[in-house]
Amino acid sequence: PKGTKVEISVVRDREKPPFDVSLVRDIVNVPSVVSRAEGNFGYIRISSFSEQTEDGLLKALKELDKEIPGGAKGLVLDLRSNPGGLLDQAVAVSDAFLDGGEIVSTRGRRPKDTLREMGTPGDRLNGKPMIVLINGGSASASEIVAGALQDRNRALLLGTKSFGKGSVQTVIPLQNGLQGALRLTTARYYTPSGRSIQALGIEPDVAMPVIYPGQDEAAQRPKEKDLPGALAAEGAPKPATEIEAEGETDPASIVEPVKCGLKEDGAPIDCQLNRALEILADSAGYRRALADASAAHSE
Repeated sequence: PKGTKVEISVVRDREKPPFDVSLVRDIVNVPSVVSRAEGNFGYIRISSFSEQTEDGLLKALKELDKEIPGGAKGLVLDLRSNPGGLLDQAVAVSDAFLDGGEIVSTRGRRPKDTLREMGTPGDRLNGKPMIVLINGGSASASEIVAGALQDRNRALLLGTKSFGKGSVQTVIPLQNGLQGALRLTTARYYTPSGRSIQALGIEPDVAMPVIYPGQDEAAQRPKEKDLPGALAAEGAPKPATEIEAEGETDPASIVEPVKCGLKEDGAPIDCQLNRALEILADSAGYRRALADASAAHSE
């Protein structure tokens, strides 16, 4: 209950052994959108897709245009470790940067489970360069946004492969006076090009795994396909956990991890963000990278 205390043990990569912390339970309202200027470019982090995400994004874009003289020249959208959230908010965020067209579709066994989400005319950035940061913790709604922007050739994706949660759940209330509900997986998400996200995830255009001092280089974040009973990738006859073992390899796993250091205050240096800003600053290089990514997607 609110106001009561709880003791927890914390394990950190760069601190051993574990240490105990006393916390007081309370309601914590965390904004899902934070932003700041990075030189001539904007940086927006979305930590989850809640009811306020679209409003927070539009407010952040307006503030960045006021804060940066002449307006932001481009944008880094950070979806790393974003576990997802509301579908309508993922659609709204994607729509903010796309000029109409399909954003995502869901397809199930029954015709009524099939749905296409379409965007509206207008791009809030007016076509300015954009890079989306993703990693193994980017899941569900995050993958919908990343997949839409990638398929529509609107943004470069940088980081590591996403989680691979591309299934739709339907909550069915129990009847005959019973309390509770049954949560069933009824459909799959598809990107505009028709790719299924489930168990495969979204591949970044620029693979950039990172490692920090004291971090286990061999340790990998579990993916959707690693979970017991996970829904297999579409067309895969074997369990999802066996897919990668037979050739579906994350490009980031064969790229040497970038060793990132620490700031004077001990905070990690964000090498992925720094690389994204470098790419944005080279407008010709960004256009070439986007063209190369588009060609690779069409193969």
